[in-house]
Amino acid sequence: MEFNQLETFLAVVSYGGFHRAAGALRVSQPAVSARIKALEDSLGVQVFERVRSHLELSPAGKALRPHAEKLLRDVALARQAVHELQPAVGGALRVAAAFSISTYFLPDVMKEYQAANPGTVVSLRSGNSQDVLKMVLDGEADIGVVRSVNHPEVETLTLRDDPLILVGHPAHPATRKRRATLEEAESFPLIFYDKGSSDWTLSQGLFRRVGLLPNVVLEVEGIEAARRMVERKLGLAFLPQIAVMSDLQRGILVAVEISNAEPVQRNIDVIHPRHRPLTRDAQTFLLVLKAAAAVDTSFAKKRRKHHRTSKRK
Repeated sequence: MEFNQLETFLAVVSYGGFHRAAGALRVSQPAVSARIKALEDSLGVQVFERVRSHLELSPAGKALRPHAEKLLRDVALARQAVHELQPAVGGALRVAAAFSISTYFLPDVMKEYQAANPGTVVSLRSGNSQDVLKMVLDGEADIGVVRSVNHPEVETLTLRDDPLILVGHPAHPATRKRRATLEEAESFPLIFYDKGSSDWTLSQGLFRRVGLLPNVVLEVEGIEAARRMVERKLGLAFLPQIAVMSDLQRGILVAVEISNAEPVQRNIDVIHPRHRPLTRDAQTFLLVLKAAAAVDTSFAKKRRKHHRTSKRK
């Protein structure tokens, strides 16, 4: 197996499909397919399975993933060690980010940052928020971008809110009223993702706290898989605002407000170690992050205003 095969494998995992992985890697989709096939040929097993029109990791793929991540981490560290020996012609920045943030928030941030800092070598790694916290604590990342994480050994700066929003296809019968009580939502066909994660716990807890049992019709591995299932009218899902903002603005999906429950609040946070000051490159990246987070969309403003008005009524 080759390095670019493992890199491509993890990109497909992170971005939820070959097309998005190709865009992230800046190669063609056939090239992604060829690399995955070569990887599977070298291992003698399939690393992905197609389930209901979306990709999932096979048992072999699940076993491979942590080893692939470690290998890529070791390669990144090796490159960093060599880079630090070279004459100072540019900087280096190691960023770790939660999967949803890497997918839906950071691409534009990275484009702006690298355009303004072409001499800086950037390494971006993804994981769940606890993975990102560990990378920051272990010194494997200069800065982390996570969802609602606090720890005594890191400084936490909240960039913006990122609530979980109940969304569905505009043609789905459950979205017709665009507003429902929690009791009504209990019977909706609901799609949940990443069982055991904080998002899963918060959205499930919304019902269970008041003795309701949500009607779970489908459980999938990630946010992107859940979003695609919602697009295909298979049910509704509580998804992060950053993951569906574009779909809501274009009318591909619609939001259903829960009238008798508080929004499921989440934040996009930046973390870095208390005992280690931010590098100059990380400080510059933080400024770009803040500027991007400050660009609030009209939908987000309208939604917050509408919720406050509804509460007063």
